[in-house]
Amino acid sequence: MAYRHIPVMRSEVLEYLNCRPGKIYVDGTLGGAGHARDICERIMPDGLLIGIDQDPAAIANAGIVLEPFAARVRLVHENFAQLPHVLSQLGITGVDGILLDLGLSLNQLENSGRGFSFQREEPLDMRMDPRAPETAADLVNGLAEDELRRIFQEYGEEHFSGRIARVIAAERRRAPVQTSGELARLVCAAVPGRTSGRSRIHPATRVFMALRIAVNRELERLEEFLDQVPDCLNREGRLCILAFHSLEDRIVKHRLRALAQGRQPESPFATNRERVPGALKVLTKKVLRPGPEEIAANPMARSTRLRAAERL
Repeated sequence: MAYRHIPVMRSEVLEYLNCRPGKIYVDGTLGGAGHARDICERIMPDGLLIGIDQDPAAIANAGIVLEPFAARVRLVHENFAQLPHVLSQLGITGVDGILLDLGLSLNQLENSGRGFSFQREEPLDMRMDPRAPETAADLVNGLAEDELRRIFQEYGEEHFSGRIARVIAAERRRAPVQTSGELARLVCAAVPGRTSGRSRIHPATRVFMALRIAVNRELERLEEFLDQVPDCLNREGRLCILAFHSLEDRIVKHRLRALAQGRQPESPFATNRERVPGALKVLTKKVLRPGPEEIAANPMARSTRLRAAERL
């Protein structure tokens, strides 16, 4: 049975992607294929959608959701950072729009069985792509205490990163940490004051996010993608990115600005520091956020940030 998600900032995404019949569009993060279906409805009968996701479960689900458009859809099990390779394999030199909806899907959180949720007792995996070499358990049990602290602090912006890393290091000397529930309980034990209800988020939220980012190399992959995106877009092609936390949005903001101004950003995640000529026009002068009506209908949308650009 197929699952679907509620497309976040649906009207804004469609407006900035400028979906037109007969054109080629990429959904680089298929997820529940809600955005992909919206795009297909606007580019048919002779448009083409290239749907990419690193999670094979999302690819299988998209095949069901997008079945009415199957003749004009190409589904690829890959990370969006490999978009140039994907396009080359398909014999396509450029596309007219690219969408990224970053982060974790609701289905991955609730139904994947891979330990993304601190509210479930599941194997501590956290790989979006099962082909990835390391799980969250590998990192939790194998990294030095100081490296765990760095991950929690840098990727999770966790104020108690040192204390949490010490508790984990002490526990794993007795027995490996193997499940999401075990890890959540260790985090709560490390910072008991945050279980009193004064915080709006669960004490383990930031640690789980940090581990997921590290396991899937999310920020590095985003940087890699942004370095290559001008070469993938046709002239006047659009890029639309939905981010859900400040680390992602900061990278997108600075990289789009750099590509528009023709300079390389100062980013700790950048892999290519050569000067890049101005190639994009930023369409969103300020970040766009969902309105109160959408947040009321879909509370998970509340942290969404949308930025868009156009190929010059």
